[in-house]
Amino acid sequence: MATTTATTLAASAGDGSSPPSRSTVMTIAAQAYHVLKINGARGFKNFIRRDELERSEYLNDDYFAIAAHVIIPKEKPSVVVPPSNMHLHYGDLLVSKEGTDVKFLVGGEMFAAHRLVLAARSLVFKAELFGPTKKGTIDAIQIDNMKARVFKALLGFIYTDIWPEIGHGKDNVAMAQQLLAAADRYGLQRLKFVYEDKLCNHIDTYSVSTMLVLVEKHHCCKLKEACSTFLSSMSPPIVEDPNSSIFGSELKKTVSSSENHGSQINRTDIRIQLWQNADV
Repeated sequence: MATTTATTLAASAGDGSSPPSRSTVMTIAAQAYHVLKINGARGFKNFIRRDELERSEYLNDDYFAIAAHVIIPKEKPSVVVPPSNMHLHYGDLLVSKEGTDVKFLVGGEMFAAHRLVLAARSLVFKAELFGPTKKGTIDAIQIDNMKARVFKALLGFIYTDIWPEIGHGKDNVAMAQQLLAAADRYGLQRLKFVYEDKLCNHIDTYSVSTMLVLVEKHHCCKLKEACSTFLSSMSPPIVEDPNSSIFGSELKKTVSSSENHGSQINRTDIRIQLWQNADV
């Protein structure tokens, strides 16, 4: 509570008359000090001089009285401002499909969205939907190499800025890896950093190989450091230098070979390659 205290010398104790000396003390709410102000200034500009006080009627038998007028203002009614719920409105817009003007075919599922929302959130979508190579004359834009649930989560983030949490387990970690890749694909750096940070806490002997693939393909510096720390902690350590070619050329060969043959990357093969190269 903020109060104002006006102090004056009184001709006699309690009469409250106002002499030439007057000061105002402002009590500031939630603070442990007082500010002495005189007509808007600080100091003793309008204090009565000692010799004047001794000759005045305000001094009686070496005593003088001070009248204090404390003003306690009534508290103004406060308005509780609710938190922003814009994300809820945009989320409802996505779910209702009202006003959608573009469709995506992902993993056999159809998704409807709004071009302007996508373009506002992603420069990649902006180029695809409004650039020279815009895809505006086809019924649905087909997106390859992405699962439907990943694209659904991606759209959810674009509209609401909320990302799905991941728990432990292979499926959850795989989902996080795919979301990181999707975020990088569409230039959603915030989402990419979120899952890069989360994946740093889910590195184990099963996931480290696919983590290294993410590092190589999506330039995840922090994840690279975390993988290096994990591999170095193994006995014997597999990798000592995070800038080692093991993270680069050999991994590229494995990834390239796997992609060219249309097969999935074998985690065990990558671990064996890393181990063998560490002994060279």
